[in-house]
Amino acid sequence: MITALDHLVIGGSVAAYETLLGRRARDGRLRTGNVGLRLESGAPGLRSMAFATADPDKEAALLERRAVKTTRTDHGLAFTGHGVAIGLCAITDDAPSALATDEAAAVASLDHVVVRTPNPERAVAFYGGRLGLDLRLDRSNPQWGARLLFFRCGDLVVEIAHDLKKGVSDEPDHLWGLSWRVPDIAAAHARLETAGLDVSEPREGRRPGSQVCTVKNGTGGVPTILIGGVGRW
Repeated sequence: MITALDHLVIGGSVAAYETLLGRRARDGRLRTGNVGLRLESGAPGLRSMAFATADPDKEAALLERRAVKTTRTDHGLAFTGHGVAIGLCAITDDAPSALATDEAAAVASLDHVVVRTPNPERAVAFYGGRLGLDLRLDRSNPQWGARLLFFRCGDLVVEIAHDLKKGVSDEPDHLWGLSWRVPDIAAAHARLETAGLDVSEPREGRRPGSQVCTVKNGTGGVPTILIGGVGRW
């Protein structure tokens, strides 16, 4: 079974993400408390996500039985989920990258990765039925203009978002944005402003007791928010 989100591949610079996370890269890679990042040159944006499993061969056989076509790679398996590039690899025990700032001002871990879909029922069938992720929330809110599906994966969430105004179609899904947890949102906000990033003022989040701020640049084209006042899932 899938136990965690192992890493994300992003089109962007290592230096930019060292600044964003407040951590020092190791061999060109970064890792927070619960997910790794691989930065690549070229077009900006989120490119793929890779899940972790204790037994890749067993998981490969299960995916095949569930009609998910996979390809073997040097690191495990690769497949596509309605337009989203996805990998599967063995569980790693890599330590988080060293802090480059006070712990309170650094990014601690990933809270959720957002996938936008034009077909939420298709997404439920794929992420819940075929990948076996745990669906914890299915909520439509006209005020937000969205239907949100939360799939728990380890101590973070794969959030599937559907724009209610656009209706349902068979167009592809796409990886979209990231929400990072910080211990002290005021300290993180001040650190990023000092580094020259454009960051909105902290505001009340949707989760009770939380605050969020939007990072508007320096993210490799990935829509990004910081969230404080929340613990692990």
